[in-house]
Amino acid sequence: MQLIEALRFSQNSVMAFVGAGGKTTSLFRAARELSTSARRDTPKKTVLVTTTTHLGTWQAGLADQVLRIHTQVDVTKFEKNLPDGITLLIGGEGDNRLSGLSPKILEKVYCLSVDNQLPLLIEADGSMSCPLKAPGEHEPVIPEFTQDVVVVAGLLGLGKSLTSEWVHRPEIFSDLSGIKLGEEITLEAVVDVLRSKNGGLKNIPPKARKVLLLNQADTKAVQTQGRVMSEHLKSSYHSIVIASISRENINDPKAIYSSTGNQAEIHAVVESIAGIVLAAGGSSRFGEPKQLLLWKGRPIIRHVVITAIKAGLDPIVVVVGSSGQDVERAISDLPVRIVNNNEWMSGVSSSIRLGMTALPKEVGGAVFIQADQPQILDGSIKKLVEVHEESMSQIVAPQINGKRGNPILFDKDTFSALFMLKGDIGGRALFSHFTVQLVILEDSNQLFDIDTPEDYKKFLRMYPDNEDKF
Repeated sequence: MQLIEALRFSQNSVMAFVGAGGKTTSLFRAARELSTSARRDTPKKTVLVTTTTHLGTWQAGLADQVLRIHTQVDVTKFEKNLPDGITLLIGGEGDNRLSGLSPKILEKVYCLSVDNQLPLLIEADGSMSCPLKAPGEHEPVIPEFTQDVVVVAGLLGLGKSLTSEWVHRPEIFSDLSGIKLGEEITLEAVVDVLRSKNGGLKNIPPKARKVLLLNQADTKAVQTQGRVMSEHLKSSYHSIVIASISRENINDPKAIYSSTGNQAEIHAVVESIAGIVLAAGGSSRFGEPKQLLLWKGRPIIRHVVITAIKAGLDPIVVVVGSSGQDVERAISDLPVRIVNNNEWMSGVSSSIRLGMTALPKEVGGAVFIQADQPQILDGSIKKLVEVHEESMSQIVAPQINGKRGNPILFDKDTFSALFMLKGDIGGRALFSHFTVQLVILEDSNQLFDIDTPEDYKKFLRMYPDNEDKF
């Protein structure tokens, strides 16, 4: 998985990098991947890079070309002859530092990037090469037009002493975290700083997408710590990437970005994965609403929804249609959003579209769950989500005894295709068009559907009421 995939970088995005622990490395790695990506369907492979603060002079070697831009005339000349590759735009050079563009010129460069569909990457603060930092009074300097902000934190700082060797501006870090100078930097302290509006979330434009990059996760133990941190931070960020990204080589700064160089290793991408429960059908084969059949004293739709909740899916959307009011009453006290599909008779595709319309744009994917399979385990759903976090596969589906089962996780990259489905056609129609990651599950009973009264009787024999799943 490339870094730009983990960051969900679109080809025309404006992305600012802040924080510490590999910020510049991550920015230029993303820029190099964008400059060579076959997915960028544009006449020019130009990638614009600049800073709102300063870069080290030696870091100019990470770009393919460096241009000084001072006036609107400079911007116009540049636009008429856009070069391929990474183009670093600076305002000047002095004291071994490269200065950024003026706010007025940066605004012009932003307009240029929009007009020419070029990605623009901005380093928006400094960290003195420390793995961790707390922002100063005037940091970070993030332009209001920024669409994505990547907050970088180096996990190498965990367990170290709170000193200037490991933390840029340790005094501010101390104030935000509550630990004293010289004390051990704990996981909880880093979490407190990263979710603080005066720490990791400082100065991020209200409409910008917030991505946390937990870098330097070079061992399994540190990756586990990153996972623990993500559980505490996922409500503060739209996405959390746990990665090991190599530092620059000052003697050969471009080496790590070549096809033969070291690669960024992405260990996990933690995003909100939604649950969409398809419960609108009329159960014509059964003869009465299957969603309301009782199991262990409760309608099976309630069992299905509780399983989705226990699996950690968020948000959960339940699409109802036939017998909608009765189904809604069965789950009205649960933390879900219920949407009514008035066109349920047109086929499952209408429920799929309606369910996705109810999702926030920040979700990373959705698990589609059938309402007539209450025996599905929350652990099975969690496994699908874990595999998606590690692979970012477009579709993650269970395989049981050589057969593909339910539920199925669809990455957000497939959403536009799901919207195009018509009639009684479900998501399986997309399997031949996208990358499918299969997850082997052992319980063959998870393939069972309740379609007829005979199936229901068999189901009750398979799962007696005295076996309390919950």
